[in-house]
Amino acid sequence: MNFFELMEVAAPILLKGTGYTLIFAFAAMLGGLLIGFLIAVARVVPSRWSQWPATFYVSAMRGTPLLVQVFIVYYGLPSIGISFDPLTAGILALSLNAGAYISESLRGAILGIGRGQWSAGYSLGLSYGQNLYYVVMPQALRLAVPSMSNTLISLIKDTSLVSVITVTELLLATKDVIATTFQPLPLYLAAAAIYWVLCLGLERVQSRLEKYFGRSQLV
Repeated sequence: MNFFELMEVAAPILLKGTGYTLIFAFAAMLGGLLIGFLIAVARVVPSRWSQWPATFYVSAMRGTPLLVQVFIVYYGLPSIGISFDPLTAGILALSLNAGAYISESLRGAILGIGRGQWSAGYSLGLSYGQNLYYVVMPQALRLAVPSMSNTLISLIKDTSLVSVITVTELLLATKDVIATTFQPLPLYLAAAAIYWVLCLGLERVQSRLEKYFGRSQLV
């Protein structure tokens, strides 16, 4: 089987796996954004009761391998009566992991907002929560765009790890084709090229977002 014949056989399967990878990555990103926002707020509000658990969460997620987290969610939780199908388990594990990194991006951006902005909000009679929501957070989100975009790019690649729990994303689809064609090198190179193209596309989107928010900050 020559290269073109191989690609003719593999292309439909790889494209289907790519579709699952994109759906999987964006679902995990949405979950990570929600978790990251909540954790970031918990870490900046002046309350130790919220800061300590949030700090522990971030430390645990960043200090343990993502693959171990996937195993804990899919294989470990059923031992205490909590079980998920492979797709849900993978999205949950990636969301929890991404949430920790997104929270740090947002927290750093919030802390990067000058005290003058806080003072201006307080002078208008806003409470701490209102000041955070209406004044500080919109500015912090603009500052956090580059790092959050990097998290999404990383998520695209990290989806390959959930192939170990039989989620049919790009890497597992590639392995399935290899099992029938016995052509590992060209197929793994094709999968790597697809991941690369996806990441290049996201880098272009990131660049446009940075330019857009950069202009809006100058207005």
